[in-house]
Amino acid sequence: MRWKGRRQSGNVQDMRGRSGSTGRRAGFRLPIGRGRRGGRGLGLGGILVLVALYAGMTALGIDPAVLLGGGTQTGSSSSQAPARNDEAKRFVSTVLAETEDVWHALFQADGARYAEPVLVLFSGQVRSGCGLASSATGPFYCPADSKVYIDLTFYDQLERGLNAGGDFAQAYVLAHEVGHHVQNLIGVLPRFNEARRSMSAVEANRMSVRVELQADCFAGIWAGHTDKKGLLEEGDIEEALNAARQIGDDALQRRSQGYVEPESFNHGTSKQRAAWFRRGLESGKPAACDTFSAAL
Repeated sequence: MRWKGRRQSGNVQDMRGRSGSTGRRAGFRLPIGRGRRGGRGLGLGGILVLVALYAGMTALGIDPAVLLGGGTQTGSSSSQAPARNDEAKRFVSTVLAETEDVWHALFQADGARYAEPVLVLFSGQVRSGCGLASSATGPFYCPADSKVYIDLTFYDQLERGLNAGGDFAQAYVLAHEVGHHVQNLIGVLPRFNEARRSMSAVEANRMSVRVELQADCFAGIWAGHTDKKGLLEEGDIEEALNAARQIGDDALQRRSQGYVEPESFNHGTSKQRAAWFRRGLESGKPAACDTFSAAL
């Protein structure tokens, strides 16, 4: 990705080296494979209507008990050289700025205003609006404070542990979490938090898959618009698609336990995640990301 020299977002809080503690609430994270338990179409306004229609169904879901998960502190960014860490910060700040530009334009085209999220960099553990989180949680979005959280050492794990290296694989991870922020703004996440109270764990997992696949689709939308700017290099899209495949529920379960349990899937299979990323990439339209009425 041709990112150097481009605008960096001012919405980055560097909390590395600090820690905090609080009670646990719901967050939306990227799974990292630690055990079992991740014509003219509708505009953004149309998606809101769609969400309302599906509120009475077992839709719009993510199970916080499954997705946030616990975990002890497993490392910190101190293992990285400062120069590398600084470049990683510049990279994610630039990617965040690019997501801001794309989503501002898309919201404006639909007559809406895009409220930018904040990206929090942390090491080891962090106090978020959704509670205490550790590096073991992986990158996550907290709807309570509209912030994306990431320990940059995750990118080492993405490359070495999940075989998903490359700067655009890293960009996909961040764009996926920003996709959850978009869902929060258009009402997908708030409506689920209400509807999930009457859902069984299996129902919540099924609808969680639809939420996560939509975030993948939104990440694909961003990638497509970024490509049109001429910022992508050969192999970038494949890096993102490979990352999507490597963090599919089936791939993670095979890696961690040697077999798969479809009823526990909460992020989607490798095939589904790659397919919905590509759908957003090729369409460039939020309306194409209607995972809630699609047959999965």
